[in-house]
Amino acid sequence: MTSPRANSDSISGKDPAPRLDRAAIARRAARDLVDGTTVNLGIGIPALCADFLPEGVELRYHAENGILGFEELSDPGEGDPNLMDAGGKFPKLVPGMAFFDSVESFNLIRGGHIDVTVLGALQVSRAGDLANWMIPKRGIGSIGGAMDLAENARRVVIAMEHNARGDIPKIVDECTFPLTAPGCVDEIVTDIAVIEVDRENSRLILRETAPGWSFDDVQARTAATLEVDREIVRMA
Repeated sequence: MTSPRANSDSISGKDPAPRLDRAAIARRAARDLVDGTTVNLGIGIPALCADFLPEGVELRYHAENGILGFEELSDPGEGDPNLMDAGGKFPKLVPGMAFFDSVESFNLIRGGHIDVTVLGALQVSRAGDLANWMIPKRGIGSIGGAMDLAENARRVVIAMEHNARGDIPKIVDECTFPLTAPGCVDEIVTDIAVIEVDRENSRLILRETAPGWSFDDVQARTAATLEVDREIVRMA
């Protein structure tokens, strides 16, 4: 089952129901994090996943600047300013944490030792290509460690708003922004949908929709064709 492509420039029409907020996006993305895995969380919505882990799930968090094994972040205004993750947050010290230089940190990433990375995105293509570091019209950006994480993590999850400002689709047939990495995304969690990326066959499979949203509603706000191969469920 498919629906016609939406216009790739902008979307018109009123939303059928409220969109999920940033915390709810992170909460849904966190549901797929598996107990005992090593996880790297990107800046923004991905970082919020740490606040919403399901009960009984414990992770080893990794930060590109050289930390492995932290579990929680300090509350705002607290924490050791000499102990900072790549996003400028302050992890709490716990037994077993390891500290090392960025060379060793990227050896971990490039060696395939990160089980999951949750990242934000500017665009994701039908084939799972990721662009998340520069908007061409602005002409500035820093690709940072996202390139290594997207290319080498065993699983890549994108947590983001479904549309950019002006209702411009962020899920597209082909990325027009500079790529972070090609064919890397496994799952997209947005404020209106959960989409599985079948990279091998360049397919986007709609798995879940936000309350009050239908397949057609999500398709109308997506610039790539979505498919369905089983019953769509509501995002919890």
